[in-house]
Amino acid sequence: MFNSTVAWISFRALFGRRRALLFALPAAILVLITLALKGANGTVQDWPAIVLGRVGAGAVVPLTALLVGTSVLGSEIDDNSVLHLLATPVPRRAVILSKTAVSAAVTFLFAALPVLIAGVIAQSGVHALSVGCFLGATLGSVVYSCLFVMISAALRHPVIYALAYVALWEELISNLVSGAKYLSIEQWSLGLAHSVSKSGDLNAHLTITPSLVLAAIAVVVLLGYGTRRLSAFTVRAD
Repeated sequence: MFNSTVAWISFRALFGRRRALLFALPAAILVLITLALKGANGTVQDWPAIVLGRVGAGAVVPLTALLVGTSVLGSEIDDNSVLHLLATPVPRRAVILSKTAVSAAVTFLFAALPVLIAGVIAQSGVHALSVGCFLGATLGSVVYSCLFVMISAALRHPVIYALAYVALWEELISNLVSGAKYLSIEQWSLGLAHSVSKSGDLNAHLTITPSLVLAAIAVVVLLGYGTRRLSAFTVRAD
C-alpha cells in the first residue's frame, strides 16, 4: 500500500535537512579508497573483494541506510511533526511502506550504486564481482532500510540503537557466534554477492537460498512490526 504523496513529502523533507549532505560521505570514501588502491596497483591481490565486500556492503551500505532510515521518520517523531501526518486518513501501513521505500531508494542511490562504480573502477570494467556486490548492496539497502525505519517507529533516539546494532551485532556478535550469521543482514548481502561472483574472498558464510529467504522474512516482519508500533504512537515527552 504505497502512498506517493507521503513518499514525495518524505523525499523533499529528507533532502531539505543538513544531514542530507552526509549521505554521500560514505560513498565518497569508498570511491576514494578504490581510486587510491587502483593507483597503487593494490597491495593485496584480493583487494577488490575486500573493498567491495567489507567496506562497501559491510560498512557503506549500513551507515548510509542508518543516516537515511533514521531521518526519514525518526526526525518527524522526535519533534512530533509526525502527528500532522497521523491525523490524516492515510493508513499507518502506507506511511511505513512509503517511508521505507524512500529510504531504500535513497540508500540504493548513495550506497549500492557507488559499490558498482567502485567495482568498475577496481576491475576496469563490469565483472562478476562488481555485479555480485552491487546486487548484495541492493539487498542490504532494502533490509537495512526496513530495520532502521522500524527502529525509528519503535524507539526514541533511533540513531543510538541503529549504531549499536551495526557495531555490536553486525561487526562483533555475528563474527564471533556462528549461529548469528543467519540473522545478519551483512551476511545475507554477502551471500547473494558470493553466489554471483563465486569469490571466496568475500568472507560469505551463507548461500543464496537462505540469504534471500531470510531477507524476505525479515522485510515482512520489520514492516509489520513498524506498522504496529506507529499505530500505537503517542506524543513523546522529554
